[in-house]
Amino acid sequence: MLTDATHADVETLWNYNHMGHELRPCDVGIGLGSHDIGVATCTAQLYHRGMFSRIVFTGANAPTTVDRFPRGEAVHYREHAIELDITADAILIETRAQNTGQNIEYTRQLLADSRIKVRSAIMVSRPYQQRRVFATCKKVWPELDVICASQPLPLQEYLEIIGDAKLAIETMVGDTQRHELFAKYDYAIPQELPDSVRAAYHRLVDAGFTSRLLPDT
Repeated sequence: MLTDATHADVETLWNYNHMGHELRPCDVGIGLGSHDIGVATCTAQLYHRGMFSRIVFTGANAPTTVDRFPRGEAVHYREHAIELDITADAILIETRAQNTGQNIEYTRQLLADSRIKVRSAIMVSRPYQQRRVFATCKKVWPELDVICASQPLPLQEYLEIIGDAKLAIETMVGDTQRHELFAKYDYAIPQELPDSVRAAYHRLVDAGFTSRLLPDT
């Protein structure tokens, strides 16, 4: 059970990491692999709404996903989308990527190798990963017109669906850390970090939500 203060800090990071983009039809929908099967659900829903006619799911495995998705994130996402009435021939999968930069880089190469011209994309991710996806995409694929999307869920409902609040919060803290760290190492474009977000981040670190932090060396 989270204290009210901790829940408020988590909600601050949650809101900051949403981009608030308005959806519109794009050339492709790209579902980025993670521990969250809701990424595949959201991608399928957007496909059925006519937001794109082709899907790419991208992702191998990470320590936090290998038990949930033993055959790989993209493979499980594809299977789930097919269960949601997406035709198999509408889906491409990229099965090597192990981080967000690789998700984007390898997907770009897959589409080029498949001779599929893409000028715009809806990037579907965990809700609190949107800002990092945007910042990374603008560095790795700067000419792409990118819109970020996720399942439109309130924080508490999302934590209940994931079933592991600690994992979700630690990943959210890690994603927030990466904004400055990855800009420093030129992996992503810089993102402004408001004082309120910085303070909430440090309180969550002090509270022990640290397993997804990277060393700053």
